[in-house]
Amino acid sequence: MANIHQSIAELVGKTPLLQINGYNKAKNLNANIIVKLEYFNPNQSVKDRIALAMVEEAERTGKLKKGDTIIELTSGNTGVGLAAIAAAKGYKFRVYIQDQVSKERFQVIHALGGETVKLSEVPEIVESFEKNGPDFIECVKALERHLEAKGDKNYWFADQTRNPENPNIHFNTTGPEIWNDTEGKVDAFVACVGTGGTLSGVGNYLKSKNPNVKVFGVQPTEDSFQSPERPDQEEITGVHPFENTKEEYIPANLDRKVYDGYFEIHTNQAYEAARLLAKKDGVLVGASSGAALYAATQLAQRPEYKGKTIVALLADTGLRYLSTHLFEA
Repeated sequence: MANIHQSIAELVGKTPLLQINGYNKAKNLNANIIVKLEYFNPNQSVKDRIALAMVEEAERTGKLKKGDTIIELTSGNTGVGLAAIAAAKGYKFRVYIQDQVSKERFQVIHALGGETVKLSEVPEIVESFEKNGPDFIECVKALERHLEAKGDKNYWFADQTRNPENPNIHFNTTGPEIWNDTEGKVDAFVACVGTGGTLSGVGNYLKSKNPNVKVFGVQPTEDSFQSPERPDQEEITGVHPFENTKEEYIPANLDRKVYDGYFEIHTNQAYEAARLLAKKDGVLVGASSGAALYAATQLAQRPEYKGKTIVALLADTGLRYLSTHLFEA
């Protein structure tokens, strides 16, 4: 029975492209926005791809062995993907996760058998916050210090910000899927930057096929982050600054040469785009997807993109945001 799969690992990738006719019409766009729906992965996000790729490469090279615990630092979706792959392959999983992410992320990881540790529970990370602010790269370094201090030996740290399998899997799968499904008729690609793997992998693949394809990254506006002045500000989960920030804060997996420009999007703008997409096309996506779509809309409104095709990667499902204010309006 060749069509019966044996593991969720076999279900990762090959997600569909959708022309969002209702949204395009509502925004009266002269360009055509097509979206890559990554919530069709088995655990509803683009991070399923890197979770599988990082684990299987670690197994192949002997870095991950039977009895080891998989460890990661994440804002949520990579944790969900790794928890699922760990369950399917028989590993324990522990994730160090931002306190303020939606409760659905904690619930899903626990349901998959994973352990969650809030960043506020790790002294080294708290100290890093006080010194550097909530920078993701500095958090990774602080976590490494914490693990070393604990003296744990039987673990493997996936390290999505530096693991080369992150951009590699997007170069080998996500990029070719977009190119093949559009029959090479893609003029621009838009994606948010968290670790930088998606933008780098897909961007480099598309440019290898056609150097004229334009690639745009998306980062949050400065006032999209929580602060003493904005203690209740909801953030665009998993999206981090990569321009106008310190060099040491930029993830190693972001190829700074691959993108032609970038957009800064506020949380409210991301929510606005996600809400309109849901109402006009019946597509329920998360905040980072809304940010990518809002950026793609700004691009589509430029005169030079009239009649062009823009592909925006929508990273995850909106079902992980029902406890936030994303769909309240």
